[in-house]
Amino acid sequence: MEKKVKEFLELSQDESEAVPRIVVPPQRPGTSSLYEDFALRGIRVEPGLVVCTLKVPPRLTDRAGNLAKGAIANIVDMVGGYVIYVEGLPMYVLVDISISYISTAKLDDELEITSKRLGQRGAYYGAVVLLGNKATGEIIAEGRHSMFRPRFTPKL
Repeated sequence: MEKKVKEFLELSQDESEAVPRIVVPPQRPGTSSLYEDFALRGIRVEPGLVVCTLKVPPRLTDRAGNLAKGAIANIVDMVGGYVIYVEGLPMYVLVDISISYISTAKLDDELEITSKRLGQRGAYYGAVVLLGNKATGEIIAEGRHSMFRPRFTPKL
């Protein structure tokens, strides 16, 4: 078993040669992240609802050509937070996130990402995020996101 895992994690010769050619510009403070930039295309915002689209790019795929699980987790985290964010108030702290990976998305598939606010109890908020294939309607993943807003504002 250990040998199979090690073989799976080893890079091929082509992959080893491709890594040094990757150019990732440093992120400057105050600029949007890679995920914020691609997730906010085609955005529709209503109270308690955020809908946006994403065409799966090569950089977010795994070796099998599917949208990587880590990218899905990041999308759930980012878009789940957007549905509750209020400008001028302190940011939320992630309390819990759970994701059900139901199907796969392939390179160049167009996804529709829907985030809905589930509710609030005090400073505790919940949201659900659905990633679906826009062409087929197939659900790729469902994430539940819960957050807490601190009642204090930092002095920094």
